[in-house]
This record gives sequence, C-alpha cells and structure tokens, in this order.
Amino acid sequence: MRIIKTNGITDLVKIPGSGGWYYGIDCISGDLYEAEELYRDGHEICGNRLILLHHPEGSVVEPIPAREGRYFSNAVFSDGRICILLADFPAGMIRIFCYDMTTQAVELLTELPRTSLEDCYNLRLDTEPLMLTRSCADHFQIIWPERVDLRIGIRESFCFREDDRLYFSRWNEDADHDPEYWDEMVIRGYPTGEVLEVLPGTNWELPDGQQWVLQ
Repeated sequence: MRIIKTNGITDLVKIPGSGGWYYGIDCISGDLYEAEELYRDGHEICGNRLILLHHPEGSVVEPIPAREGRYFSNAVFSDGRICILLADFPAGMIRIFCYDMTTQAVELLTELPRTSLEDCYNLRLDTEPLMLTRSCADHFQIIWPERVDLRIGIRESFCFREDDRLYFSRWNEDADHDPEYWDEMVIRGYPTGEVLEVLPGTNWELPDGQQWVLQ
C-alpha cells in the first residue's frame, strides 16, 4: 500500500487522453455555481485547491496556488496540455490556464469578463476542440472560443464535439416501453443544433480519449 499526500483531496477524476493524469478539487464552498452565489450574497470565499496526480508514480502537482476569492472548476486535456478553468470573483474574470506536463509551466490561455455570461451554472471546459460551455434547462451554450446558443431537449447532456458534430446523451423513461428506462446518443450539427442522427446506447469515454457507444 502506498501513501500519496494530497492534503485532504481524495476525489480524483481521470483526464482522458492525458496519459495517466487525474485532477482533484476540494469543494469547500460547494461547486462553482454555489460559490458564485455565496460571493454575490456577500460571503467571503476561501479559494479552493486543485491538484493534478500522475499514475503510476503517484506524483502530485498543484499548478496554480489557491487564493481567496478564486474558485476552480474542471480540467481537461487538449492540444498536449492540461487546461484548467478558474473563476476569479473579486476580479470579475473567468480564466482558462494551460499546464505543460513536461516543463510544468502554467500559461494563461484566455480570460473573459464574468459579465459575458449569465452565471456560472454548469460552466465547464469541454473538448474537442477546447471549449468553454454552459448547460441550462433546454439550452446548451458555447461561450468560448466562439459564441453559440442551441436549443436541446431537457433530458440531454453534452458529451463531446467532433468537428461539426455535437454529441449529447439523452435518457428516456416510459412505463409502457421495454425496457422502461433507456439511453440514446443524439448527434447534432454544429452550429445549427439540428438533429443529424439518434443512436441507441450510452456514451463511454475511455482513458485514452476514445469515445465508445455501448448498446
């Protein structure tokens, strides 16, 4: 048994395509949206921490130090680097950083004013290419690098993008159907959002970044 020092962060998420990297966040004020609400209500936000861990050697890196009022969301792998989403509430900015696993250098890729989006509800990084996205009820939004707002079904969740095709997972429930509960993949065109194809099955993302549909 190996002891890996993470200073209390024990919920780790694989970063597909990164070659064995995981990220972990301590959610001391809930998720990003909950932390934003607390800040709006006048509460102090103790910045949360984000760590990166590499398997198999168990090395742990904290590429961006925690700071009061700053809150991390998720991390993804894109263009050979790990990309990290960070909201800086006092500065009123949403920032995307890139971490080079070889040189350990951190680069600010882009920053957006917080006022450029309605709120941080379901705000996250997605791929591929790298995108800042937001889902709310029956809408899916791409905030960056371009701006797109699509109407989708209320039971759809975004999975990934492949060129001009957007892949969503949709769950269905019908007591008169056999089986009563089933999943589908809804493939929509980009940027119109028109439905191109519906496939039965569930999306499964492999550690190397491949996307499979399990039927």
